[in-house]
Amino acid sequence: MRLSTKLKRLLITVLAASMVLPAAAMAEEIGHVDTAFKLLGRNHQVTVEAFDDPKVKGVTCFISMARKGGLTGTLGIAEETSDASIACRQIGPISFGEPIESDEEGEEVFKKRQSIFFKRLNVVRFLDAKRNTLVYLAYSDKLIDGSPQNSVSAVAMMPWGEQLPPKVLTK
Repeated sequence: MRLSTKLKRLLITVLAASMVLPAAAMAEEIGHVDTAFKLLGRNHQVTVEAFDDPKVKGVTCFISMARKGGLTGTLGIAEETSDASIACRQIGPISFGEPIESDEEGEEVFKKRQSIFFKRLNVVRFLDAKRNTLVYLAYSDKLIDGSPQNSVSAVAMMPWGEQLPPKVLTK
C-alpha cells in the first residue's frame, strides 16, 4: 500500500514538529486510591502524580486526576473526565535553567493524554512579575472544544535559607 504525497508530507511535518517543540515535563505517579470496584479490568481511581517544572528548578507540581477503570480504562481507550486538581510548591532554592515566557499566553510545562483521540490535560505556567510569583493553570482540551473545569496554583518565589530568589529570566 502506497502513501500519497500529501500524506507523506503531513507525516514528515508532524515528526519534524515533534522533534523541534520543547519537551513538556514527565510525571511520576506518587499513589492512587480506588473509587469504584470494577469486575473486569482495574477499578476507577484517583491518581496523584508529580512533575518538576522543566525550566524552573526548585518547583514541583502535584496533580490529582480521575482515571476510569473497567476494560476500556485498562486498555487505555476510555475518555477520562476533565476533573483535575493541581498544587505546586517551592521545594528548594529556585533557579532558572533557561528563560521562561512572560506573556499573557503562558508556557506549557506539562501535558498528558486523556483519551485515545485529541483530549489532553495541560498545565501552563504564567509569570506574575508584580508579585514575584509563578502561577500554574491545569485544564483539559479537545480538538473541537475543551472543558471550563480548571485548577490553579501559585508559587511565590521566596528565599530558601540564606539564598535569595534569583532575578527571573524571561524571553
